[in-house]
Amino acid sequence: MTKVTYVGHSTLFIEMDGLRIITDPLLKRYVGHLRRQVEEPDPANLEADLVLISHLHGDHLDLRSLQTMGKDKQLIVPKGAGNYLRLKRFQNVEEISEGESMTFGEVTITATRADHEGRKLPWTPFVQELGFLIDGSHEIYFAGDTDVFDEMADIGQELDLALVPVWGYGPTLGSGHMDPERAAQSLRHLNPTAAIPIHWGTYCPIVIDWFHPNFLRQPPVEFAKQANEIAPGVNVKIVEPGESVDVDELIGAK
Repeated sequence: MTKVTYVGHSTLFIEMDGLRIITDPLLKRYVGHLRRQVEEPDPANLEADLVLISHLHGDHLDLRSLQTMGKDKQLIVPKGAGNYLRLKRFQNVEEISEGESMTFGEVTITATRADHEGRKLPWTPFVQELGFLIDGSHEIYFAGDTDVFDEMADIGQELDLALVPVWGYGPTLGSGHMDPERAAQSLRHLNPTAAIPIHWGTYCPIVIDWFHPNFLRQPPVEFAKQANEIAPGVNVKIVEPGESVDVDELIGAK
């Protein structure tokens, strides 16, 4: 069985072919000026073999969350980020560039392009933002942070599941992100059997949720509506933070 848990924001826990993978782990209540709006996950339930880091923005690379998971975890990071993490005493860091692949047991991880820019963490190097294709008994695409780009059509052979961001952490979006309509448009390029919206409903600036609550809950609903019009062949499943899905059941549902 392939199981995907939406931990929240851009953090997913993927169990496939005996390998446990976590993406962009963000597990704490506060991240700078952001506060988690849903229950904090228990790291004991997220014992991963492999950690994928898509880029070095503060809501995707969180050192304290990584430390909670253990400094001996296998980290896969964009090329150029390895020395920074080794200086932070992470012991098992591998770099990867767009188009490169690594195999772990029966699962192959391939770094894909991402179209995303933004303010990096202080003292970190400038590196290429990435997504990841996770290929085993199922083919799963984790987009990281990105806008739509034409080459999405070249990702994967027959995608079973696309994990696509549909918002951010505030009432507005900067460049290099997909809103619900853009995320729905990406499904035309990717042509997956199923899609799960991510990067929503988890963090927001303190107090902002009192004045603009809709952006926490509305983006995945709007994405599902837009996807039904733009890519009606894709089964869209809204997964709440903390909820898990069986990929076989998901891709067989439509």
